Amino acid sequence: MEKRNTKQKSAIRNAFAEADRPLSPEEALADAQRYYPALGIATIYRNIQSLVEEGWLQAVEIPGSSTRYEVAGKAHHHHFQCNQCGKLYDLEGCIPNFKPKLPQGFRATGHQFFLYGICSACRGHASKHIPGSASN
Repeated sequence: MEKRNTKQKSAIRNAFAEADRPLSPEEALADAQRYYPALGIATIYRNIQSLVEEGWLQAVEIPGSSTRYEVAGKAHHHHFQCNQCGKLYDLEGCIPNFKPKLPQGFRATGHQFFLYGICSACRGHASKHIPGSASN
């Protein structure tokens, strides 16, 4: 199959590049529609699959949640997911000296580490609307 670089695919690439964080297909659609308003969700799914196959995007599997996608080729990193808005953010670095005790004969080949909490946008929004909460 011929690899086409359409206006739709360019809009989707721009959405991921500018977000600089993993996006769900729905988030990618909303962001890419700024560049190509007629874009639909089926086109997003097709192009995400194509961009993964090309190695430009990679899947980010989240325990208990739907798959997100991010630009491939980043240095090793982990993720933070906001409990309120559900957005996923990149965390730089890794836990130093993390050496779990594996069962005898096992060999680890990789790991995933997720942090959960409230992002700054949701914290700011909540502190404005919760009586008695302090704004930072």
